[in-house]
Amino acid sequence: MKFQVTIARDEDGVWIIECPAIPGCITQGNSKTEAIKNIQEAITLCLEVRTERGTRIALS
Repeated sequence: MKFQVTIARDEDGVWIIECPAIPGCITQGNSKTEAIKNIQEAITLCLEVRTERGTRIALS
């Protein structure tokens, strides 16, 4: 499954990346590559927790 993400740099140069389809699924990294790796892991973990809790994601 593929998810769209948003990515930006903050004022300190840290890359902030978020998956809008999964509320609260946000992470960061010192490089863009690190941030992308981190969001992939965060998405996986968020989906695992939602599955355990029986919480669905509204996919459009």
